[in-house]
Amino acid sequence: MPSYDSIIIGFGKGGKTLAATFAASGQSVALIEKSTDMYGGTCINTGCIPSKSLIHSAAAAVHKEDKAQAYRQAVQEKRALTSMLRKKNYEKLSDKVTIIDGTASFIGPTLLNVKTAEGELHLSANNFYINTGSVPVIPKIPGIKNNPHIYYSDTMMELETLPQELVIIGGGYVGLEFASMYANFGANVTVLNKEDVFLPREDRDIANAIKEMLQEQGIAIYTGSEITRIESNIVCFYYNGRLHRRTADVILLATGRRPNTDGLNLSLAKVKTKPNGGIITDQFLQTTQHGIFALGDVRGEQQFTYVSLDDYRIIKSEGGYNLTHRKNIPYSVFMAVPYARVGMSEKEAAESGLYYRTVKLPASSIPKAQVLRKPVGLMKALIDKQTNRILGAMLFCEQAPEIINIIKIAMDVNANYTMLRDEVFTHPTMSEALNDLFAL
Repeated sequence: MPSYDSIIIGFGKGGKTLAATFAASGQSVALIEKSTDMYGGTCINTGCIPSKSLIHSAAAAVHKEDKAQAYRQAVQEKRALTSMLRKKNYEKLSDKVTIIDGTASFIGPTLLNVKTAEGELHLSANNFYINTGSVPVIPKIPGIKNNPHIYYSDTMMELETLPQELVIIGGGYVGLEFASMYANFGANVTVLNKEDVFLPREDRDIANAIKEMLQEQGIAIYTGSEITRIESNIVCFYYNGRLHRRTADVILLATGRRPNTDGLNLSLAKVKTKPNGGIITDQFLQTTQHGIFALGDVRGEQQFTYVSLDDYRIIKSEGGYNLTHRKNIPYSVFMAVPYARVGMSEKEAAESGLYYRTVKLPASSIPKAQVLRKPVGLMKALIDKQTNRILGAMLFCEQAPEIINIIKIAMDVNANYTMLRDEVFTHPTMSEALNDLFAL
């Protein structure tokens, strides 16, 4: 029976980086991935990279006459990009670690069964690292099963024909990214969200500004909608006490993702999970079983590639760095005008009893936003009145995903807000707006 120093289950960001590091240190390493189409992980193949490629193409498609052709070309360019990245990821590891194409399941705390096309393997290791990512949450709506009109975020990006009528079930960040993207490509988009409040995690001024922008794109948004059933390509839902029927070429389920632990037989490995299916770990990412670790989306925490990479750093540090050191994790939503946030919202700051002040700057007052023909949105930040530290920032403006990283760094080092107020930035740029924002 083959035995390794380390076995990594899943070719995601954390797992592949860990495999390379272990191999470089002289360890024998096996990396197990159930699909050859997923070399490199979700981000490269079905997540952030292909979606952002399409979003970039969609922004250009706004000004094109033949949007259907623009969409087909965008899908082909996306495929070429992911294929190239997938190949590069494989080649980086293929001569350093043993890559096994198959489905892994535990048959004990130190033993795996792997089903491959050639048969089954039994493998043992000193340490195991679970990096199997997440899978879509399928809501219990009659009419979903075996419905050819139903798509998920990963399968949606393989759709070669631009839908004329698109219904998106779910008004979270992923749903809104797809809504904005397909609206730019020319589709008629409807978003159905069961939440009564649009983007409930965000402050109302930010959420309202985002909603207004999406509606100006022509997107119909129904908050507080209750979907009763799906009849082939017709979505039936209640809104404001009335039954509505919306016909669609494509129905996208953007109802969240859950940890991908199905089939791992974690109980045989004595690995415990949370109610959401996420694997329980300590601050060093060790599970409830000694020698078995979990990293990335499978932990059921923040589902970001960069968090998975930071999980890798925890494993690599061998106790020098852990979850207690992690702070100020930003996130971004890539719409026609992007949104990015780090730290507290105003609601969270108020509920925490903090003595703070709010500063706001409309995007229309930023020269670079005018140059880019994108004077839409709002910059907002919270400042602790007692310490002058930045508590949080919400940027709904062009290039927000880049600018938010500057604010994160300032927050990480506990800098006084005046550092950004008085910093010398190049001109004309979006980042120089931080001077004005923190001068208010």
